[in-house]
Amino acid sequence: MDGKALAKRVRQNAAAKVDRIRQATGVTAALATVLVGNDPSSATYVRMKRKRCEDAGMKSLCVELPEDSTTQQVVAEIQELGQDPAVHGILVQHPVPKPIDKRAAFEAIPIEKDVDGVTSGTLGRVILGMPSFVACTPAGIVALLREYNVEFDGAHAVVIGRSPILGRPMASMLINAHATVTLCHSRTRSLPDIIRGADVLIAAVGKPRFVQGEWLKPGVVVVDAGYNPGNIGDVDFDEAVKVASMITPVPGGVGPMTIATLIDQTADAAARQLGLNL
Repeated sequence: MDGKALAKRVRQNAAAKVDRIRQATGVTAALATVLVGNDPSSATYVRMKRKRCEDAGMKSLCVELPEDSTTQQVVAEIQELGQDPAVHGILVQHPVPKPIDKRAAFEAIPIEKDVDGVTSGTLGRVILGMPSFVACTPAGIVALLREYNVEFDGAHAVVIGRSPILGRPMASMLINAHATVTLCHSRTRSLPDIIRGADVLIAAVGKPRFVQGEWLKPGVVVVDAGYNPGNIGDVDFDEAVKVASMITPVPGGVGPMTIATLIDQTADAAARQLGLNL
């Protein structure tokens, strides 16, 4: 499954929305990113997101805070962005350095500007199937699966990973699409046996080549949402590709969809805040 091709179309659609917003209101949609500390990987991701914003004609504001910032300082910066009408989406680049309270930082984002889908209010709406922005990776995965006409209704979907920004919203979205979902994690017993029953497998365990080809049922649809050093996913691709009917590569699968979804949701957030119906 080619995430690059679909992501390009999503970004083009977002750029068209940004242009319509500008023509209707004179306002340029804007995404603010809060980067705490000097983690090289985080800085790279922020630069990548900034470029994608600019490619879509969107403003990109990066607020950089020192490594030794307190939770209170980070929260205050986010609250200030939340009150700024020129900022339509807010993203806190994670991970944030310890001992900053990541959850407190996330909860400081107003729900209407939570374009990365990290607040408890957003997750609650996703679980209940209510309209909301969704954590970008699971939202991108669902879009990619739909692009390839993967059937959710009645399918057994196995999600490995229970993070509140990937595994849990992913499971909820699949449940809302009428799949039967098994949510697994590091303490799940007999994990290979559970995986063998999957019609759709979402791997987000954070361990390189963790999922083995011999664990897979022939014809399974595999989404590898992992990214490890050396461009290695959480699935042993060389073996899994022999068994799966469809599979996402790493890189080029889930990653491009995550960023494209972020850009698209920021455009939608700007439109809503400006009272436009795109």
